[in-house]
Amino acid sequence: MRKHQKVVDITNSYSILALDDDPTMTLTLQTYFQRSGYHVDVENDPYKAIERVRNGHYDILLLDFLMTPICGDQVVEQIRSFNQDLFIILLTGHKSMAPPIKTIRDLEIQGYYEKSDRFDQLELLVESCIKSIKQMRTIQNYQKGLTKITEDMPRIYGLRERKEIADKLLQTAKDLMDGQSVYLALRRESLLDQSAVEPDEPYFVRSMGEAPSLEEVIQLSERVLRQEAVQEDGDWVVAPIVNEKEIIGSLGVRIEGAPQYYQRQLLGIFARQASSAIWNGMLQRLLIEKNEELVKANNILRENYTQIISAMRLLVDTKDIYTRGHSDRVAYYAARIAREMGKDQAFCEQLHVAGLFHDIGKIGVPDNILLKDGRLTEEEYAKIKEHPAAGAKILSSLTRFQPIVPIIRAHHERIDGKGYPDGLRGTQIPLEARIIAVADSYDAMTSNRRYRSSLGEEKAVKELIAGKGSQFDGELVDWFLRVLQDKETLKKDLAGLED
Repeated sequence: MRKHQKVVDITNSYSILALDDDPTMTLTLQTYFQRSGYHVDVENDPYKAIERVRNGHYDILLLDFLMTPICGDQVVEQIRSFNQDLFIILLTGHKSMAPPIKTIRDLEIQGYYEKSDRFDQLELLVESCIKSIKQMRTIQNYQKGLTKITEDMPRIYGLRERKEIADKLLQTAKDLMDGQSVYLALRRESLLDQSAVEPDEPYFVRSMGEAPSLEEVIQLSERVLRQEAVQEDGDWVVAPIVNEKEIIGSLGVRIEGAPQYYQRQLLGIFARQASSAIWNGMLQRLLIEKNEELVKANNILRENYTQIISAMRLLVDTKDIYTRGHSDRVAYYAARIAREMGKDQAFCEQLHVAGLFHDIGKIGVPDNILLKDGRLTEEEYAKIKEHPAAGAKILSSLTRFQPIVPIIRAHHERIDGKGYPDGLRGTQIPLEARIIAVADSYDAMTSNRRYRSSLGEEKAVKELIAGKGSQFDGELVDWFLRVLQDKETLKKDLAGLED
């Protein structure tokens, strides 16, 4: 007789249902296999046995072939209609009455046993089934674990805060290993941001369940640092956390009993994924912090840029009381035309700045010419005509204003090529400069000057229309006329400029 205690260690988590219409036989089977450590239930009614399988959980069914009111093959056929995983061993006391091999194969019966006074052969069949079930469970648990890793990692990658990432990793590891406690430890010097760790603490530690002591964490972490692989230490299973170059910490799970091979494999796989998530989170936080610093620096530069614009604009306007506010209005009209055309925000903002600076070159025009009441001489007019090129030269020395230099230089060019300073024509003239030409001329005509009074809106519009195709881009004149139709908005916005 084989020694039953040899198989106890692999049987206590498996259950057997013994079915035979002979109560003595089922009792004998129950007694024998319970001594070997199995959980065994018995049933003498085939129909009740089918329902027990349907509503309960059994790993192995031992059943007699010849029974009443239905035989064993009929029982198996009904069970297979709803359960494909149950391992089945068919018993018979009459070799001549055994089911044909085809029936055994078709019904996926795992074993066949001829009844005798000894159960050694049957026990071997049961042990063989247990090994297969164990392998199947391992595969299923491994697949289940991989599925959990696959499902959880995208959500973890979406997190940014270190504690959030750590807590989600801990929960996944705990669920994955059916653990009692879990910890994550990262070496202080490996962190890109060490603000969350006290200066005298060597590790950043987060835990779930019964937290290990810092000394215990250090001991466990140092072990994986030396071995560079999943390690077992008492109740703990510990995996290394790595970045691209080195081990930076450890992930440990305390479990009940010795870990199975697939659990070690899963923890190793998960730890590698966790390493990527942790490193990715650190890089993302660093990028966010650096981006915030850049935004602050850019805001300061933008504020300085705005102050420079205001100061330089005032330099132009204070030269002549009659042109004060002209640059603001030209910038406003030009940006309104661009928005009416459907241009994007960046285009409109750049055009607005160009409008503010379009006459910056007049800083270099002598006051006796710029402020002259009467008609200018040819020499004086030639000096005035230098201001687009002079303005472009002034702004070209400032990096932030480089994009608007061609606009400033070309804002007095004409569509027919008779403008200045370069005699550009048509689309040779930048679109922004063509827009400013329309806005500049309109505001000049509708403003009071030393040498004349305002022409008024109606006459100014007629002049713009008359200049279509010669002085002005005709399409841009039409766009501006649409802007002028919104009189209420114009009145409100222009009043705001004066404030």
